[in-house]
Amino acid sequence: MSEQEVKRSKVEFIKEESVGLRGKILTELAETSTGEVSGETERLLKFHGTYHQDDRDLRKERKKQGLEIAYSFMVRNRIPGGKITAGQFLGELQIADELGNQTLRLTTRQSIQLHGVVKENLWPTINRINQIHLSTQSACGDVARNVCCCPAPIRFDSRRDQLQAWADKIADHVRPKTNAYREIWIEDLESGERQKLVENRIEAEDEPLYGKTYMPRKFKIGIALPEDNCIDVYSHDLGLLAVFDGDLLLGFNISVGGGMGTTPSNKKCFPALGKRLAFAKPEETLAVISAIMMVERDFGDRADRKQARLKYLVNSWGIEAIKAKVEEYLPQAEALCDLPNGAIACPLPGPHPAEVTGHDDHMGWHPQGDGKWFLGLPIENGRVHDSGELRLKSALRALFHGLVPNARLTMQQNILLCDVEEANKSEINRILADHGVAMVEQMSATRRHAYACPALPTCGLAVTESERVLPALIDEIERDVAELGLATEQFTIRMTGCPNGCARPYNADIGLVGRSVDGKTGEGKYTIFLGGNLISTRLGIIYKDLVPLSRVASELKPAFECFKLHRQTDESLGDFMARYGVEAIQAFANDQAPELSPTTDA
Repeated sequence: MSEQEVKRSKVEFIKEESVGLRGKILTELAETSTGEVSGETERLLKFHGTYHQDDRDLRKERKKQGLEIAYSFMVRNRIPGGKITAGQFLGELQIADELGNQTLRLTTRQSIQLHGVVKENLWPTINRINQIHLSTQSACGDVARNVCCCPAPIRFDSRRDQLQAWADKIADHVRPKTNAYREIWIEDLESGERQKLVENRIEAEDEPLYGKTYMPRKFKIGIALPEDNCIDVYSHDLGLLAVFDGDLLLGFNISVGGGMGTTPSNKKCFPALGKRLAFAKPEETLAVISAIMMVERDFGDRADRKQARLKYLVNSWGIEAIKAKVEEYLPQAEALCDLPNGAIACPLPGPHPAEVTGHDDHMGWHPQGDGKWFLGLPIENGRVHDSGELRLKSALRALFHGLVPNARLTMQQNILLCDVEEANKSEINRILADHGVAMVEQMSATRRHAYACPALPTCGLAVTESERVLPALIDEIERDVAELGLATEQFTIRMTGCPNGCARPYNADIGLVGRSVDGKTGEGKYTIFLGGNLISTRLGIIYKDLVPLSRVASELKPAFECFKLHRQTDESLGDFMARYGVEAIQAFANDQAPELSPTTDA
């Protein structure tokens, strides 16, 4: 083994030897005496849109009984820009009912996850998703993931429709060229023929963008408008901020190096917001995206997967060195995009002055501008199910049978019901009320902007609870902010069960990150971050660490009290915390507030 090979992680060898992501997936899925798959197959299945998991609530009891742990799969869709038809959503509900755990999970990347899919149901689940003209390809794995974009169907101008078209164009461009996905999950062949076709293949298809080993880690792309950063553009590996003159798209400010995941015990790991790299005209954009991905492909860390995201390359090299290397790769990217050599002038121009200024979650009823309406419907933590008086799944099933033709998924785990005739609005309101589904006007501002990752019991990385405990925690926080007269304040609360940050807690006004579990009580402990903001352009700072769940609300209350006393006129919670400082808030909480000065409080 060469020195270069020694420096690569074992995942790199799995990818390289998989013959275009084929491996032995079909052979292992045919073995139904166990719900387990090998480590190699588990890695490859991610590229096809599924994670191998188990029900962690059942581990101890099943072990006592001498049973195999309760393995299942999470299956994730790839839905560029979150666009989905009524028929497709109904199809997802049907698949979840028949082959999953009877729920859907709307994700923080405008997608849908099905949970509880057992091994023998994995192939029919992915096959049926493709039958409704959706896909799971590249929803996970070391590739460009689902391309995100502002989902609002606002048509008073053409800007958002243009951005949605760009999301589709980019998603198609960065999709792997291997035919493995079609051969494994879609081709209409007898199982024996399919297995022979897939696993007897010797050479993989050429992957000009990815190469044989694809990306070092996942790669996320998002598109936003300056006045509406509803997709957290700087949290992506590659962000595109659209610059318009009226309805004319001038191009994109391109940022690189965003990413939320971290490992607190590793000082080399950290969350990061993207840094502005350059401005690209529309005709240059695909080539510039390609060049950036090629730089990460060739220079990203393939030995240590915790250091493999683009943000670490940006941190190590600096933005100017990254820009120079991207320009060096432009000739290859131009050829890949069928542009003549030298079509893109170098050096690339610096970013346009346009910058993020606002955010809109698009909740409530809104005219689309084409005579129709859309309804932004908040869905607590993205979970679509029927539970007690809340019969959300049944309500959506009723609405998608004739009243609502299309929908869009948001990065806040909510849904937009689109293209609604004005005459149908009252009937939609009635159905939602009859099924116990709250409209945005019926919930507090605190709950409106709060969401969590799934965490336990299915996520293998979860340290603590998240989705299952956030609603009750919000109950406590709601009471505290209401008592302080702050009930109408708009601020984000995002909670995750581990430091990987799937719910993007690090750039929220308040971020709650699972850190450990008390060995005696089993209670989760969390790191509290303060000082991000609603428009997601600033990272928070640690306020308290290892806080038991039962004390999170009480630890936050002094911060709200400090905000009420010392905020400036119209200052938001996150802006106040960033200006006033975490140390000053901590001192206030300890009844040791320092004497105020013009530099700390105006």
